[in-house]
Amino acid sequence: MVDDARRWTFLTNHSHVLVCIAEDPDARGRDIAERVGISERAVQAIVGDLVEGGYMTRERVGRRNHYTIDTDGRLRHPVEAGHTVGELLAMLGDLP
Repeated sequence: MVDDARRWTFLTNHSHVLVCIAEDPDARGRDIAERVGISERAVQAIVGDLVEGGYMTRERVGRRNHYTIDTDGRLRHPVEAGHTVGELLAMLGDLP
């Protein structure tokens, strides 16, 4: 049985992946997947969405990816559209 406190969260998997990448711009998909609790394939799809949406860029460095987040990017939903990705990340803790 799933613990009621773990059935839903206030943030989406997209924001969870974004926070993981903000904390470690060189993070591997497998590490992000484990931390967020989703598959590596889901992480790849979310990273693709974030790159395509202009919220971050991906640069190949050797065999790994390095991500750069655009902290000035506006959040997508009309309720939060007045806020930026940087504000979201700042609200969530001590990120670099």
